[in-house]
Amino acid sequence: MSLRTAVRLFSAPVRGVLQSSNTNIKRHYAAVEHALSVLETELDGIRAAGTWKGERVITSKQGPHICVDGSRGDILNFCANNYLGLSSHPEVVQAGIDALQQYGAGLSSVRFICGTQSLHKNLEQKLALFHEREDCILYASCFDANAGLFEVLLGPDDAVLSDELNHASIIDGIRLCRAKRFRYKHMDLKDLEEKLRESQSSRLRLVVTDGVFSMDGDVAPLKGICDLAEQYGALVFIDECHATGFLGPRGRGTDELFGVMNRVHIVNSTLGKALGGAAGGYTVGPKALIDLLRQRSRPYLFSNSLPPPVVGCSIRAVELLLASNEIAQSMVAKTMRFRNNMTQAGFTISGTAHPICPVMLGDARLASLMADDMLKLGVYVIGFSFPVVPKGKARIRVQISAAHTDEDIDRTVDAFIQTGRKHGVIS
Repeated sequence: MSLRTAVRLFSAPVRGVLQSSNTNIKRHYAAVEHALSVLETELDGIRAAGTWKGERVITSKQGPHICVDGSRGDILNFCANNYLGLSSHPEVVQAGIDALQQYGAGLSSVRFICGTQSLHKNLEQKLALFHEREDCILYASCFDANAGLFEVLLGPDDAVLSDELNHASIIDGIRLCRAKRFRYKHMDLKDLEEKLRESQSSRLRLVVTDGVFSMDGDVAPLKGICDLAEQYGALVFIDECHATGFLGPRGRGTDELFGVMNRVHIVNSTLGKALGGAAGGYTVGPKALIDLLRQRSRPYLFSNSLPPPVVGCSIRAVELLLASNEIAQSMVAKTMRFRNNMTQAGFTISGTAHPICPVMLGDARLASLMADDMLKLGVYVIGFSFPVVPKGKARIRVQISAAHTDEDIDRTVDAFIQTGRKHGVIS
């Protein structure tokens, strides 16, 4: 056989392989191009609807006064969950620094392997004490706490009864469990009772509600919920992310506000809002439940433990609240000052006497434009629109902090009046 013939015989299958490879590459790129086209169409739809959510860049620490990239001078911040101003409290910050130096940046592991330190146990004990419950378990976030609870607690013979406006993390957590699901109308005790009757054949029944509904500032009718739960033999769960630290005489939350701390069985909450503002969530409740969560809760078992600096900050925040209720009590007057002044100016403010004060506008584009104009006047607020809130119910959610002064509040109201008149919201 000649060399030329041998090369020809050898190269024929190679060319076939290369041609096949080129065809596969072309198909791959075509699939990618098609996927990107689908994504761009979806993004264009969001922009056209006026519901695009841009992210402003803050160049300073969190607080009532911040620096915002692209804006000049001091900006008033009325859009943070930093209800007690503890995210930049000197003692809280120093506690985080001390924890970083003593315990390091992180554990590089999950809790049950080599990710638990004395710091974590200390915080869990203090949170259980704060809420007056038997035990506590920490998570990377309250979203994880909600994702990890229902699947462990409830099985196919059980039922969960959930308020229709509960937080997305609760909805997702319930989806993971196999219990029968009943959704009752928002804060409607009559409808809840009907669902409790329907579910009487279940082994366990759990009534699930936000203590405070974050988009509206509504406070759940917790006493009535507990009355019905006891009447029909159900357990009660509350998500306290927007209540822990400042609702109730001692800031213990919605259950303290209504005098039902001993009638609410399970509480989930966050370290990422009033309690230091960094990250982390937790469940407090009966020790048997907490023990079971440590054995079976997937977000706990498969997520790294909370970083020591976060834990250190949170410990100090809880210690400050255990020592005094002064910060929590300062919230009421400031909240009502803003709500009353805005209502007198002609704005519609949703919710009740809670530091979440949604300025209802309806139109998504209007909410976005007004928020941009407020920033030009030195006030940081954000327009909320679908899918964060229902279509047609866009708003600017204002959040009052204990760190805000009366002057800060009055300046913000004046900016709203100026912007509201410009856009025809008020006369």
